[in-house]
Amino acid sequence: MSLSGESEERGTASKRKYSESEERANASKNSLPQDTSSTRDHGGECCIKPGPEDTRDHGGESCIKPGPEDTRDHGVESCIKPGPEDTRDHGGESCIKPGPEKWIPQGCKTCDHVEDSTHWHQIEPLTSTVQGVTMFRHRTPKGSYECTVSGLRWLCERDVILKYHLRNWEPYSQLLKDMRYTQGGPLLDITMELGELEEVHLPHFVCLGTNPSLRNEMKILHVEEHGVSLEEVHEVTRFHAKILHPKSSSVSVVLNKIACWNVDVHCDVVLYLAVKRSTVISRLYLLLRNSSQKEAVQDREKNQLSQGYSEFLLSSPNGSLKLNNWFALKNPLSTSINPEKIQLLPADTTPSCCKMIMGNTGVDIEMELIGDDEKTAWRDMLQAGAVLGAGRPAEISLTGSAEQQLRSVRTEFVKRVSRPVLDGLLERLLQHTVINQEETESVKVIAERAEKARDIIDMVLRKGTESCSRMINLLGEMDPCLCSQLQINVRVPT
Repeated sequence: MSLSGESEERGTASKRKYSESEERANASKNSLPQDTSSTRDHGGECCIKPGPEDTRDHGGESCIKPGPEDTRDHGVESCIKPGPEDTRDHGGESCIKPGPEKWIPQGCKTCDHVEDSTHWHQIEPLTSTVQGVTMFRHRTPKGSYECTVSGLRWLCERDVILKYHLRNWEPYSQLLKDMRYTQGGPLLDITMELGELEEVHLPHFVCLGTNPSLRNEMKILHVEEHGVSLEEVHEVTRFHAKILHPKSSSVSVVLNKIACWNVDVHCDVVLYLAVKRSTVISRLYLLLRNSSQKEAVQDREKNQLSQGYSEFLLSSPNGSLKLNNWFALKNPLSTSINPEKIQLLPADTTPSCCKMIMGNTGVDIEMELIGDDEKTAWRDMLQAGAVLGAGRPAEISLTGSAEQQLRSVRTEFVKRVSRPVLDGLLERLLQHTVINQEETESVKVIAERAEKARDIIDMVLRKGTESCSRMINLLGEMDPCLCSQLQINVRVPT
């Protein structure tokens, strides 16, 4: 596939340099965690460029030529071939899922007529945690791919290894305001460890269904050592913005702040809920999809998760919502909703929430958001089974040894446990010597939540009743609401 003409277009695209941000950008970049999962020394953030014609001295770096002929050891990483025939164990490496190639992260009826490419292979990343930051890593052969976790898409003509992580927008928030732009998607720090990409498609949260001309209000922000620059977008599709031949840098979609003040956007709805005796307390957030708001809320709520709160990702609105609009939260069971309305705030603003208090009546919880036009913008129902109270009668709790109890709730545990609780539980199991460091590391690299939950509970079950008892008690401390849902007894005898 030849994209040389498009590359020239990109090379001549107008860029505005903001050299005054150099000190801030350098300070932020120097503070980033370094992923040490690769055994090769790339001299920091160096991009390794393939091709037999590249014979320059890279400061001690050898030029790595990808492709079918490359059979050297790349740090025990194996090349993954897509397709139904690939049934090998990749040892935590990126796993390409066969089947339907078109993957849309939550539907939207407002823009279901907008063009979107369909030739992407779904692929799960290898993940690791460095200084509290989740690092994503992929190795792929020639083809086009979409990460099932981040929504990032890329196209490559040869074998590539790329890693990336979400970067904090805070150091650049004032700079964006000065430039009269605002966030349009996540800020992704992308580094190439092997090869080059032909295309990268960055996620955005703008709905193009009612105003296709919003494509013209999008730019690509590059954060580099010397400062930041803006680049024209090559193409905007339903959920992504395309750039050609990207370099290793932090990149994101940004929007003209004035033109996009009241723009249609895609949203997610998240609920944090806990049962305190006969009362159900919950907080509902309305978040921009593919924005930094999700991480901001998770950081705000992480202490609450250890105090009995559970996280529920509810269904998304069927259509787009207007940015900066207000929506009234309705719940017929609530005795109190404060505030009564929630505003859909821009991505660079801390999201607000509505706090609901209701009795633990054991019935389904129905919720809806009503716009200023009195129309229902969103509706969902949380089933009563997900809100089992702490005052549940003791006689219906499970009996038997800890191992018997844990084994009987294995399926429901895998289905219900949240990712933050899993991560905390893994660390606590290590601290209490239920599992060792090697076992901990083998679970940490698993990206998919359900698979990680399955590995943890199976690992503990193999260790016997005493270890199962320890896990139940730790889970009771971290997420008593989940223990109540599972009907398991905390402080069970071994």
